[in-house]
Amino acid sequence: MSDAINVAEIFGKNVFNDTAMKERLPKSVYKKLKQTIEDGAELDPSIADVVAHAMKDWAIERGATHYSHWFQPLTGVTAEKHDAFISVPDAAGRVIMEFSGKELIKGEPDASSFPSGGLRSTFEARGYTTWDCTSPAFLREDTWGVTLYIPTAFCSYRGEALDKKTPLLRSMQAINEQSLRIIRLFGNTTSKRVIPYVGPEQEYFLIDKEKYLQRKDLIYANRTLFGAMPPKGQEMDDHYFGSIRPRVGAFMKEVNEEMWRLGVCAKTQHNEAAPAQHELAPVYTQVNVAVDHNQMVMEALKRIAGHHGLTCLLHEKPFAGINGSGKHNNWSLTTDDGINLMNPGETPHENIQFLLVLACIMKAVDIHADLLRESTAVPGNDHRLGAAEAPPAIISIFLGEQLEDVIDQLCSTGSAAHSIQGGVLKTGVTTLPDFAKDATDRNRTSPFAFTGNKFEFRMVGSSDSVSSPNVVLNTIVAEAFKQAADQLEKAEDFDMAVHDMIKELFAKHRRIIFSGNGYSDEWVEEAERRGLPNLKSGIDSVSALITEKAVHLFEKFSVYTKAELESRAEIEYESYAKTINIEAKTMIDMAGKQIVPAVVAYTTQLAKSLSAVRDACPEADVSVQKELILETSDLLSEVKVALAALEEKAGIAAGISNSKERAYYCLENVTTAMKALRIPVDKLEMIVDKELWPFPSYGDLIFEV
Repeated sequence: MSDAINVAEIFGKNVFNDTAMKERLPKSVYKKLKQTIEDGAELDPSIADVVAHAMKDWAIERGATHYSHWFQPLTGVTAEKHDAFISVPDAAGRVIMEFSGKELIKGEPDASSFPSGGLRSTFEARGYTTWDCTSPAFLREDTWGVTLYIPTAFCSYRGEALDKKTPLLRSMQAINEQSLRIIRLFGNTTSKRVIPYVGPEQEYFLIDKEKYLQRKDLIYANRTLFGAMPPKGQEMDDHYFGSIRPRVGAFMKEVNEEMWRLGVCAKTQHNEAAPAQHELAPVYTQVNVAVDHNQMVMEALKRIAGHHGLTCLLHEKPFAGINGSGKHNNWSLTTDDGINLMNPGETPHENIQFLLVLACIMKAVDIHADLLRESTAVPGNDHRLGAAEAPPAIISIFLGEQLEDVIDQLCSTGSAAHSIQGGVLKTGVTTLPDFAKDATDRNRTSPFAFTGNKFEFRMVGSSDSVSSPNVVLNTIVAEAFKQAADQLEKAEDFDMAVHDMIKELFAKHRRIIFSGNGYSDEWVEEAERRGLPNLKSGIDSVSALITEKAVHLFEKFSVYTKAELESRAEIEYESYAKTINIEAKTMIDMAGKQIVPAVVAYTTQLAKSLSAVRDACPEADVSVQKELILETSDLLSEVKVALAALEEKAGIAAGISNSKERAYYCLENVTTAMKALRIPVDKLEMIVDKELWPFPSYGDLIFEV
């Protein structure tokens, strides 16, 4: 127990949090900064120098030599530029450690090499990072030293958002303003803010690093492009919640310790359904901090894995044939004084405010299902959505028996008189305690499921930032709230008006509710009858960003301009085409330089064996060798034909200048050619001598950790 961790002692030690600010800032400065953080007040620039000085001293005392404006460009990952605290030496040649308010508030990284989707030309290089004081600064220790990280937004010289953070903060303002209007209608005059809270559950794979380095597809594409299924996959369900192996446990321990020091409430860890797959889930926090924390988690998972001879894979589908990885986005709305707008209470049929909030969310999801689907459109998610462990690409809502029954009562009789209760769970074992069970079961096939006091949006990909889905959720619900408040604020009889509105919204948008098996073919047919969109590929959903409906929505709440939406659509198309291009070139490289030579070597061995046996014993039965030579040669021929076809299609795609056209050509032609090449290669893997096969198999990767 000598290396036991005292969580209470280390939690938040590397964060310039409220405790550190209260200790180091003058009371007047602390009060002004807290007003900005907690009340959304405008930041007073006059306090910046004092805050910067205190932040610098705090960081240097802990060994920091540099600071970095840490931001989230449209690459989907984070970016950072490190500057030392040193300034011009004094007359005696002694270095001065300085950090000004201007340096805290404003940074100027080169914006020319980040994706902009046409918002700016390559030669327009100036971009600005600006301090997000609502997300605390933190320290990170690396091999080269300790750095102070300052969470920031990133925008162009003309003010356009070039990042994931700025639109998120804008959407938080929108949902706050409209949510306050809703709760004021119900007499709440004390809450000052309504804040979206999120808890993103992170799934990931761990494999041996040495084996990882032997596979070009994992190195370049982050997923296996070839690979036959081993005799055992996940069909025994013995990995899920199974005992954590020592090597993995040591990795998890280090991750937890780093996260706790950074103030991240890493709470749950367990083995996931697939072999070598795991999950880390945090406690919920306000959405912009949750987005920052999730980026810290992903970076830590990848970095710390190397300390244990492991590699962390965050791709949505690193292995065909077994579960992929998602990131369940648990979203709720909570006031600054702790009231959860999504808490139905014991008798939801009597909770009129909750029913209005629920009806508005149903409306928002129904009307803007295409935007929610688009918010999860990273290329890797195409391999996961609709598979046996992930929600389908069709957006629907699961509410559970209790809430569905309330809706049925309202729609059929005009009023709701009761709520289904959960009752008591009895196990039949006298030594096991009876306890109150939930009023409804859960549905793991639903992409947007109500889970008691929050909605779990399960479509988000494991490698993706959770920023975009929450921008969409915040904004579409803000719109529904606004439309409701606009009408109800004018009502002469509020009670009757809100009752009629709830009933009308439930009746109009019930089509979005589905409680059955989301994986079934019957649901696909039923969804089509209901008129629900089924955007199977992320590329099909990108156009949702630039519809008249979307532009009106986002511009109305000042979340995105039309130009910013068009830029993001352009980036989505570019990203997809680039991803498929990398994967295609990797397959071509592996097939031509590794697989074909290995198969030729194997057939040569077979031919020599056949000749040797014939020479030694002409009467011997050599039919097996002949069959193997014929089968292997036929498959090798298929590989050669498929390889040539892929090279041709990849070449055509590279020559298409229009990003949307190139993305669709990749989707419809290049990926088809990739699948055609994989089929004979995977068959050959099951035939060729393992000693000759050029890289580790699925069995080597997922069972030997």
